[in-house]
Amino acid sequence: MQSMTIKSHVGHDGMLHISLPQIQDTDVEVIIVYQPIQKTEKPSLASLYGICADDPIIIDDEGIFDNLDEKLKGAFD
Repeated sequence: MQSMTIKSHVGHDGMLHISLPQIQDTDVEVIIVYQPIQKTEKPSLASLYGICADDPIIIDDEGIFDNLDEKLKGAFD
C-alpha cells in the first residue's frame, strides 16, 4: 500500500481529480480522508513595513554562532 498527501481543489462540480501517472491499466483500492483547509490571509508587504522599528537589530563583536545551522534546524518547517 502506498500513501500520499496532496493539497487539491474541489471544483463547483464536486469533483476531485487525482493523477497517478505511475499506475496504468490496473485496479486499485482508494481510501480518501479529507480535511478542508482553512483560508488564511497573507499579510501585504505594505502592512509589514516598519514592523521591526521598535526592535532594532544589534550587531556586536560576538558575531554569529558557529553552529547556527544546528540551532535553526526545524525552525522553518
